[in-house]
Amino acid sequence: MTKNKSKDRRIYFDWAASAPSLAIKENIQYGNPSSQHAEGRAAKDALENARERAASVLNVPPKNLYFTSGGTESNSIALFSNMMRPGKGHIISSAGEHSSVREGMETLAKMGKRTGTININSTGRVTDETLKKALTQYNDVRFAAIMSVNNETGALTDIASLSNVIRSYTTSGKAPVHFHCDLVQTVGKIPIDLKNWEIDSASISAHKISGPYGIGLLYLRKPIEVFYSGGGQESGIRGGTENTNGASALADCLELAVNGRITGDNNTETNQMFAGINTEYKCAKSRWNKLITSLLAMKRCILIPEERTADDDRFSPYILQAAFNDIPGEVMARTLDDLGFAVSTGSACSSSSPERPVLEAMGIDEKSRIEGIRISQGQSTTDEEIDLLLEGINEVLSFL
Repeated sequence: MTKNKSKDRRIYFDWAASAPSLAIKENIQYGNPSSQHAEGRAAKDALENARERAASVLNVPPKNLYFTSGGTESNSIALFSNMMRPGKGHIISSAGEHSSVREGMETLAKMGKRTGTININSTGRVTDETLKKALTQYNDVRFAAIMSVNNETGALTDIASLSNVIRSYTTSGKAPVHFHCDLVQTVGKIPIDLKNWEIDSASISAHKISGPYGIGLLYLRKPIEVFYSGGGQESGIRGGTENTNGASALADCLELAVNGRITGDNNTETNQMFAGINTEYKCAKSRWNKLITSLLAMKRCILIPEERTADDDRFSPYILQAAFNDIPGEVMARTLDDLGFAVSTGSACSSSSPERPVLEAMGIDEKSRIEGIRISQGQSTTDEEIDLLLEGINEVLSFL
C-alpha cells in the first residue's frame, strides 16, 4: 500500500476524541485567583471575564457556570451530588452514556444507591417513549442523565422534548427530577438552547472544540450540594486552584465556534478560520453527506446504525460509525493509520476495552460491533480530505 497523495501529510478524522488545538494568543496569568495581591486580582479578573464571555455564548447567567477539569469531572460532580440528596429515589441514565457516567452509575450502585437504565432505540437515542417507560418502571426517579449527541455514533437526541417529558412527570405529583445532559459533543457544533431546554445541569469540554486539555464547564441551573469539596473555589462546587489561562482559552474557543470571532480580537487570520456555528454546521453536513453516500456505495461497508442515510437530521454531521465486512475495526484503524489517516474504533475513554456497550445496547450484532470504526470531522476538515479518506478506504478494501 502507498501513503495518501499528500505524502507525509497526516489527515485527522478523530475530532470526537480531541480537536486539534488552536494557537490562541492569551494574556498569561500566573497569579492565584484567590490571592489578594495585584497578580491574584488580575488572575481573578481574567477568570471572571472568561466566565462572562462563556455565559454570553451559552445565553445563561455567569453565576450558573463553574470551571472544571473537563467533561468527565463535570459529569461526575453532577452524578455524585446524588450522594448528598435526601430521599431514596432512583438515579437513571441512558444506555448510550459516556463511560464517565456509565462507570459512575456502577459506583453509585455499589455505594447503595438505586440505579436504573433508560433504553435507547436502534438509532442510539433516547425517545419520549423510552424515557416515559423508564420513569414508569422506576416510579421514584430523582435524577436522569441523558447525553445530547452520542460520542460513538453521533445519534442526536431531542433534549427539549425529553425535558418536557420529565417536567410532565414532576407535575404529576412526583418529586423533582434533576435532568443532567452531557453536551461535550454538542457545544460549538450544533445549536443549543440551555435556557429554554430547562435542563438542570450540563457538561462541556474545551478540547473537543480546539481548546486545551484539562478545562471544562459545568452548567447548573441551581446550586447543588457536592459530594466532595475543598478550598471553596468555584462557589464551593469545584475546589482547587482555578485554571485561569485554560478558562480564557475555553471562552475564546466557544466564541470562535459559535460566533465566529473572539470578543475584542482583531486578529483577522484567526477569525477568518471560523464562520459561526450555523454556517459551519451546513458545511459539515455537506461533507458528511458526500462521505456517507460514497460509503453506502461500497459493497463491504455498512453504517451503524444501518438505517442512517445521507442528510439524516437524526445524527450529528460530525460523527459517523461504519463497519467493513471481514475487517476488524482495530485492523481497519491501524491500516488507515499507516496510510496517514487518523480514525478510531470508538470512544477514546474506552479504548482499552474491546467491549462496545453503546452499540450492544442499540442491538448491533457482535460481528458489526467488532468491525466498527468511528470517523469524526471538525471545522477545518475539507472536501479534499474526504476524497482522500475514501481513496484510502478503497485501497484498504482492495488489499484486505
